[in-house]
Amino acid sequence: MSKALVRRGSGNGSGVVPAICSAVIPGVGQLVNGETDKAIGVFAVAVIAGSSFLGALPILGSAAALIYGATWLYGVADGYVQGRKK
Repeated sequence: MSKALVRRGSGNGSGVVPAICSAVIPGVGQLVNGETDKAIGVFAVAVIAGSSFLGALPILGSAAALIYGATWLYGVADGYVQGRKK
């Protein structure tokens, strides 16, 4: 897989860019940090939960919305923390 989106630096990077990327599209922040497998997982969970929210019964839709929100928050936080470590 191409490493075009992987940020290369001196190790004192900021996690703001990956966090913003994950805030816009869940999983892209992990992709920017070079964690391809985690990016695919976060994106897949967000897509499945989001599509379940749109087409589900009212009680299931609420659970799907909570799962999507938790996945989105995890993606943003993880993108920031892992970006700071690199």
